[in-house]
Amino acid sequence: MKTVRETDFAYQAVYRYLTLLINDSASSGAVRLPSLRHLAVRLNVSISTIQYAYSLLEKEGRVYSVAKSGYYAQVPELAVAPGIGSDLLEAVYVNARQMGMCVLSADEPASLQPLDSPLLTLERELLRQYPRQPQLLVQPCGELELRTALAARYTSSPVNYWHADDVYVGADLRSVLEILISVLQLRHTTVLVESPCDWVILRLFATAEVRMIELPLQADGTIDPQHLTSLLKSERVGFILLSSALSLPHGSSGPQANRQAIAQLLAEHGTWVLENDCCSELADEPNGQRLRDWLDPDRLLVFSTFDKVIGAEAPYGYLLSRHWRDELQRHFLLRAFRLSANRQKAIARLYASGRVDQHLLVLKRLLKERRTYLIQLLRERAGDALQIVEPQGGATVWVRSVRRVDMSEVFYRLLRQLIVVAPGELFSLQGRYRQHLRLSPISHSDHDLACVVGRVADTLRLAPGD
Repeated sequence: MKTVRETDFAYQAVYRYLTLLINDSASSGAVRLPSLRHLAVRLNVSISTIQYAYSLLEKEGRVYSVAKSGYYAQVPELAVAPGIGSDLLEAVYVNARQMGMCVLSADEPASLQPLDSPLLTLERELLRQYPRQPQLLVQPCGELELRTALAARYTSSPVNYWHADDVYVGADLRSVLEILISVLQLRHTTVLVESPCDWVILRLFATAEVRMIELPLQADGTIDPQHLTSLLKSERVGFILLSSALSLPHGSSGPQANRQAIAQLLAEHGTWVLENDCCSELADEPNGQRLRDWLDPDRLLVFSTFDKVIGAEAPYGYLLSRHWRDELQRHFLLRAFRLSANRQKAIARLYASGRVDQHLLVLKRLLKERRTYLIQLLRERAGDALQIVEPQGGATVWVRSVRRVDMSEVFYRLLRQLIVVAPGELFSLQGRYRQHLRLSPISHSDHDLACVVGRVADTLRLAPGD
């Protein structure tokens, strides 16, 4: 403790020492902690510094004091512990919803600044205007007003245009993708997938028995044209799944010249493209061209969701496609989504009024401030342990351990300290990114982010090698 880096405050070093002490406890339950005087002598700091570190832990609910006895820690039992048959993704999901957890695993950008209030206000106004929705006017593919607004938003030229009949709105992104898989008959079809890729998409395609070949991004966020050419020549590729602009969790946009070259290559091979547009509007660069701007719209399908920008009150997913109209309409009709007509109209009016664009300016600024602060802390406290990919938008930071470590062990060690991270292996089905983590500075609640980052750094340094 006497060799603590000068950038650390003494109480933060004591705080980390105590959390590791709690973490090293052999079993769950009440654990008596060293006294103030004993720790002050052991760590060569003042009693007031020890008291302040204890008060932080007490505020977080990790320790409690007993009169004339001292401080005790209630060591939690993991909701999903290693070795009981549950997979890593389940452990992330379940523990991220436990009380008292410091969640660094989430990717919910709109939770920082949701549009819930204006959305619900508009919905209430519409409810007064349209107190009852006639059953005959319910549209299975989504409300016409919303589909019209989306078609206009995605139209960028006389060639790259969309009509309301090309737009389909579903209950959420997962249900829209399930319909897409069925309509395109992707089962056992080979699909190239940009990697790393969102785990929801990966698991959904894997469950549908889609044969996925991962196309890894290079360090600068580009796709290797030669590698892609080789795959297109050697494999019977049905579709390729690529990000529109911002590739998450990698956090890169990549040079436009590379995206243009990839689009030209796909056009030469006549390859159908599934464009993931979920996070493109969160890119720092406001006017950057999307991948679809260089693609043939007749060989393109675009999918996205509202909740990344608007928030949890707008969970709907949507799809744009010029083809398979009859099949898509039939599947949406069979699903019989019970979507609020007024909620959809309210979303449409947020877009039409320019409110979403105004909101995006604020949201992106706040996200960048949070990411910048997290990156600063990572460089100060974990610069020797982590390599950081500088994000170009979004709500997360992609990092790689300098030393080869067992990242699953790191994940569970952090769980015992009430910290949930997203291990990189979740973003691949082919064993990639085992030395990576996706971290978010948004949902850490009342926890001191500087102390939390210090605990992540210490855990990485102490973790066994892979």
